[in-house]
Amino acid sequence: MKPLRLAAGAALSLLLSHAYGEQFYQTKTPYAPQQDSASYEKAPAGYKAVYTQLLARHGSRGLSSFKTDLALYNLWQLAQQQDALSPLGRQLGPDIEAMIKANALLGYGVDGISKPGYGNETMQGVDEHTGLAQRLYARLPALFRDAQKDQRRIVVLSSGKDRAVDSAAFFSRALTAQQPGLAPLIDAGIDRPTLYFHKLNTKQDGMTPEATLAYQRWDQSDELQARKAAIHADPRLKAAALSTLGALFSPSFIAALEHGHISAANAGTRSYTSADGKFTTNITGDGDTKIGTATDAALTLYELYAAAADMEAELKADFTKYVQPQQARVYAEAEDAVAFYEKGPGVTENGDVTWRMAGALVADFFREADAIDAGKRANAAKLRFAHAEIVIPFASALGLSSMSEQLPRATTYSYDNSPWRGVQVAPMAANIQWDVYQNGAGRTLVRMLYNERETDFNMACDAARIAPASHFYDYRQLKSCYKY
Repeated sequence: MKPLRLAAGAALSLLLSHAYGEQFYQTKTPYAPQQDSASYEKAPAGYKAVYTQLLARHGSRGLSSFKTDLALYNLWQLAQQQDALSPLGRQLGPDIEAMIKANALLGYGVDGISKPGYGNETMQGVDEHTGLAQRLYARLPALFRDAQKDQRRIVVLSSGKDRAVDSAAFFSRALTAQQPGLAPLIDAGIDRPTLYFHKLNTKQDGMTPEATLAYQRWDQSDELQARKAAIHADPRLKAAALSTLGALFSPSFIAALEHGHISAANAGTRSYTSADGKFTTNITGDGDTKIGTATDAALTLYELYAAAADMEAELKADFTKYVQPQQARVYAEAEDAVAFYEKGPGVTENGDVTWRMAGALVADFFREADAIDAGKRANAAKLRFAHAEIVIPFASALGLSSMSEQLPRATTYSYDNSPWRGVQVAPMAANIQWDVYQNGAGRTLVRMLYNERETDFNMACDAARIAPASHFYDYRQLKSCYKY
């Protein structure tokens, strides 16, 4: 690993943390572009943009399901019944109730969201993809003008999950608002094999690729479960949890929770009606999410704290008063550790098990660029919308600095020994874009943007750069380096 590359990754992580007040939301961090487009390297003389392709995570969303919020509310109710709440703790219950209601009604009245409720994008998510589309258009206006003139297609694909489908629609709507003539050129569809590869199954997809099966075995393996248990047993995590809960509950209540005398689960039913009275939803917890220790409770609260950052328009409750920055950092490190092993670079001795399944998506990126390199310009763009579980392995498969370095089995991930950060790799609306340029002689160049920041390909492919410090790569040399 070159120190310069590691420093660049650390600087980006610091930039993202600074942008959000060092609140440590990690993969729940609301999106912000990481470079001013005015500072992008100019294309070499004689080259023009002829194609672009994108992989984007869905935008900011609410909670994915009725689980942690209800479990924590039920724990809070137990404390209330036992008169075990501090003045700050008494505020927590109403704030959780407000969050449950906001998620139950999430998306109601928003044009483009057909089924309100948990898992939907928030208005921040809508704005993130709207802005992403606007900046893409502003960066490549001639490409889209030529696309309309030559009737080149714009392929828009998603994983098929609601929030990814909606992100694709919001992005497309924003793009065509910039140039209405693009609307008839958009071909929208679903692509599970390359945009939901971690969840493929024979019943739904007809077959399951071996790479997916290998990942699914890893995801259920004893080794991974032991890793997670060790991460959650870290004394620093327990100390942070006790500190967080100590500001909310009485010492005796926390002790009873730690000794297994009390616990809570997401059991119960709620009913909510929209402000205009036209929509009512009933939601029921399945009882499977349990809080049995102080660490469980604190990590559950941290999840709500992070989710609240993505719900500014829908939720007025302030969860930052319940989790202090130094505590959030500990929880974020634990969350990043789990993600690192679960779907990130992972253990050196396990090889590419966590990202081999992304190979089909990498191959698709190269196939698209191949067509342009061969002079086939039926399409002007391919825009893909998926999830963190797709973006994270994709970054590993590309071998990107600070996003793909593994750790040996004998070492446990920490912020001290790894540059990998969820806030860097997969914030909300995380995106990887390849802009393709050609000159009159047919030479093809490609430049990558990661979260709209000019980003190097695998350092082993540096010879493909057109100049030592350039972000433009000779496409054929790059493809040869990646062996596609």
